Amino acid sequence: MEEIYLAGGCLWGVQEFMRHLPGVISTEAGRANGSSDTTQAPYDGYAECVRIKFNPSAVTVTQLMEYLFEIIDPYSLNQQGQDIGTKYRTGVYSRAEHHLVLARQFIANREDKGQIMVEVMPLTNYVKSDPEHQDRLTLHPNDYCHIPLDLLHKYRK
Repeated sequence: MEEIYLAGGCLWGVQEFMRHLPGVISTEAGRANGSSDTTQAPYDGYAECVRIKFNPSAVTVTQLMEYLFEIIDPYSLNQQGQDIGTKYRTGVYSRAEHHLVLARQFIANREDKGQIMVEVMPLTNYVKSDPEHQDRLTLHPNDYCHIPLDLLHKYRK
């Protein structure tokens, strides 16, 4: 089992989408790469993200990147849908350098690589989101989500 942290705007939709993918073992709503270490603190540079535990024999980092690119606008800086601000930036974070290498290769191999606004960085800090943000769209399916419903439910098991 391995972990990677993916940011794609509001974490509610990203978590709901990712949790249904083949090879994904679990997901957790959180925040990546901020400067504080408490859930009660303001965002302090954090990006909303989803901690993904996955089986690398069943799904690769490259495949996870392909899935992420299905649900984000990779050309948008600090905005996904109606959500605007640095906390809604897109990104890939990991403590495993080989994950970051694969994510960078995925972007470098795209014809539109010069337009991609997805940051790829080592994970320096992670804070789990409060309970009301965990599995939010599973528990409250009519809440707002920037991901179109047909994509959101595309891989439901």
